Amino acid sequence: MSIRSGFRLGLVAAASGAALTVATFAVAQPQAQPQTLADALTLAYQTNPTLLSQRAQLRALDESYVQARVGYRPQVSVGVEADYAKESATLNRSSEPVSATLSASQPIYTGGYASASVRAAEGDIRAGREQLRQTEANVLQSVIAAYVDVRRDQQALTIQQDNVNVLRHQLAETKAKFEVGQITRTDVAQAEARLAGARAGLASARANLGVSRANYTAVVGQSPGDLAPEPELPGLPATVDQAFDTAERDNPGILAADYAEQAAAARVAAAKAADRPTVSLRATYGYGGFLQNQPALGETTGPWQRAVTASAVVTQPLFTGGMNASRIRQAAETDNTKRLGVDSARRLAIQSVSQSWNQLLAARASVTANAEQVRADQIAYEGARQEHDVGLRTTLDVLNAEQELHNAELALVTARHDQYVAGAGVLSAMGLLEARNLTPGTATYDPAKSFNRVRHAGSVPWEGIVAGVDRAGSPTIRKRPPVAEPARPAEPSAAGAEVVDP
Repeated sequence: MSIRSGFRLGLVAAASGAALTVATFAVAQPQAQPQTLADALTLAYQTNPTLLSQRAQLRALDESYVQARVGYRPQVSVGVEADYAKESATLNRSSEPVSATLSASQPIYTGGYASASVRAAEGDIRAGREQLRQTEANVLQSVIAAYVDVRRDQQALTIQQDNVNVLRHQLAETKAKFEVGQITRTDVAQAEARLAGARAGLASARANLGVSRANYTAVVGQSPGDLAPEPELPGLPATVDQAFDTAERDNPGILAADYAEQAAAARVAAAKAADRPTVSLRATYGYGGFLQNQPALGETTGPWQRAVTASAVVTQPLFTGGMNASRIRQAAETDNTKRLGVDSARRLAIQSVSQSWNQLLAARASVTANAEQVRADQIAYEGARQEHDVGLRTTLDVLNAEQELHNAELALVTARHDQYVAGAGVLSAMGLLEARNLTPGTATYDPAKSFNRVRHAGSVPWEGIVAGVDRAGSPTIRKRPPVAEPARPAEPSAAGAEVVDP
């Protein structure tokens, strides 16, 4: 089924006035077995355009490493020139000079600029890999949310449909008792009002399910069929301190910011290298001559000459009008920005862990409480019906008991949904929401393989020697000074009643 068909199906489902059950959606896309969360995650991991685009951007970034290493490699060019010149009309003489030149240049020492550029490219690539991890986590988190949204709304639709059926039966019984004079018209009106409200809730549930299906189709790439229950999320920590420790080690936002700062520090060294001398070897081979055409002599050929030159060139900048100093200051301030970005990323990671952890605790408590409420409301509803049959309860008592049971069932479905989404949020903040953890059997994308395919493109045998010479005299790359570790919020009580305030 195409993506457009999936969207259309969701819209038709929301607009239809007919009773629409979960089974109807399952028929829309026949499956030998129910779709699992692992199936949805695998499909999104392989086809999601946002994730594929980020991978392509990283492959483009890999080329910056090759471009940076050009500073160690020779440059060879060839030039051919042909001219035409005609002298005065009295002489009526023309000539055609022709020349060809082959030039080669080999850097020996760039003042450390090439070495710093390579270090900066490496930092950029490592930061790009962490950004890819962050994009992967965001996509997988969206898939999980879309999956459990559909399941929640499917269950809510079933509950709403059951509620309509129960109230329809209740209204029929109420009308029958009214006809024999056991109850008043007020009881009938109360039953009719509850049934009308239930039908409105059913229509809203259909619309919500249509919206959830459309969101699922957008992020996964196909319309949802019969979805299997979601499995337990792997890797959830036992305590919030474990989550904090893992986040500081594996959170992609922190790691990306750290690598970006390393690249910025390398660019400071590259800016300083502009004040240092450079050494290079140059060689030129030229070959040229001319063709001359004179009326008296006819066409003649001039002397052809060959020339070979070789030189060692040392260049030392003396005055650049303040350009180099300005670039150094600019690079230093950029490095300061990136350094502060590491601290900001760490604070953001701690905030994300704290928020997701509190949401998880609250959802767990809600699941327990709502499950107990459903059990109690079920008993209360059955008791109210039996007492109503013997005249101990009014029709309104039964309707209220049924409504409380219905609300408790919806709340339990929502709480289970929120618990799962919050758990995925905790894993994402920790840096563990990855395809290799959620779908171990799926072939994962390895950015290192893509990098290794291009890292040696254009290399020459003596490149390592030139790199060693350039690194030996290159400016020192300043290490980032340690930043104060942000305070962690206290862990909530075991009962989950307290909430961490970040």
